[in-house]
This record gives sequence, structure tokens and C-alpha cells, in this order.
Amino acid sequence: MGPRLLALDTSTDRLAVALADGPRQWLACEAGGARASARLIPCLMELLQGAGLRPADLDAIAFGAGPGAFTGLRSACAVAQGLAFGLQRPVLPIDSLMVVAEDAHAQLGRPVASLWVTMDARMDEIYAARYQPTADGWWVLDAPALWSLPALLQRWQVQPPDCVVGSAIEAFGARLPTGSAWRVPGERDRAQALLSIARRQWALGHSVAAAQAGPVYLRDKVALTTAEREAASAQRAATSS
Repeated sequence: MGPRLLALDTSTDRLAVALADGPRQWLACEAGGARASARLIPCLMELLQGAGLRPADLDAIAFGAGPGAFTGLRSACAVAQGLAFGLQRPVLPIDSLMVVAEDAHAQLGRPVASLWVTMDARMDEIYAARYQPTADGWWVLDAPALWSLPALLQRWQVQPPDCVVGSAIEAFGARLPTGSAWRVPGERDRAQALLSIARRQWALGHSVAAAQAGPVYLRDKVALTTAEREAASAQRAATSS
């Protein structure tokens, strides 16, 4: 028998919940965003009931730790910690950008040397990280960071990407040239990708106590002054011209 794992993620505009009972699995993906905080607990309870399991049957709770939407990260972390504290179970914090890499790699169906995940971070910025696929998961080549568009393009001039995936492809359009790199702009099954990583993390013993689990915030500032907004607008105009 394999582990019984519950995994949840609300770091993007999609709500993803997954449940594993050994080799069996149950997946749910639906609209998130403003609805995520209200739907998260009902959704995970629906999966447990459908599987005939109780929360006490779980071995661990995994959650998308970020980077991502501020409110979404707080919601997922709070639910995961609350369950873990109450059940006295460990937590598996999952790199939310790695979830995108996992899903994109499955869509590609072909080997790539490395893969850049680029997610729209709003405020004309990008959450980005570079991963290398390995036999047992992913090797982090460039850790998740918050990039300005000019800084990321400058990075790619030094080392052009092999593959670029994520929501920033469509959000930035022609402003984010990817050269000859393979592109995967959309996700196919975020819940499946989340659960696949959670299973590997559990097998590798990467769980932590509930008190040690926390969201990964890469942006300390969530609002701009008028002067900063005007400067950002001028920069976008200069980049697109």
C-alpha cells in the first residue's frame, strides 16, 4: 500500500485538489481566484467522501507553497496547516512553479535539456524559474524569483531557453520573445501534476512539521505609487516600440 496524500493548490486562478490512496487517485480542478477560499474545503471533503476516506486516514497534506497569488497562497497554507495540526500529520510544501513544469513536461512528451517556467505575476512582472528534468523529478537550476521583463530577457540573451512554459507567454505576448524554444502556454491537468510531485516528495522524505510550513512570498510590495505606475507604463511603451 502506498501513502494516502491530500494535495491542494490555489496559487493561480485555478483551484486544484488531489487525493491519493496508494496507486488510486482522485483529482479536481475548477475555477479558483476569488472563489478558492470558499470552495477549497468543500472540494477536498468531496474528494475524501468519494474515496471513502476520512481526514484521519491521511498520511500527509501537501500544498502549493508558491510563488503565486498572495491570497491564494495564504488560503492553501492555512487549510494545510490547520488539517496537519488537527490530525498531527506532516506537511509537504510544493514549489508551485514546479507544478507548472511537471504539467508542461507531460504535455511535451519529449525530452528537453531544461525548462523555464514563466508565470504572470501582474504589475508587469514575472515569476520565473528554470528546471532540469531528472529520473526522479526535477533539479532546480534557477530558483523561483520575481523578474522584471527586461531582466528576464537579458538573462535569456546570455543563455537562450530550450523550453518556455506558463501563463506569461500569453499574458506578455510578443513582448516575451522565446526564440526557437519549445512553448507550452497552458496547463492540462494541474491536480495531476501536483499529486505526482507530492508522491515523489513523500518518497524522498521531504515532509515538514505543520509549524514549519509556510507560503513562499517573492513580492513584499503589492501596490505601486502613482509615480511607480507611470514609470512602469513608460517602460512598457519603450519595450513594445
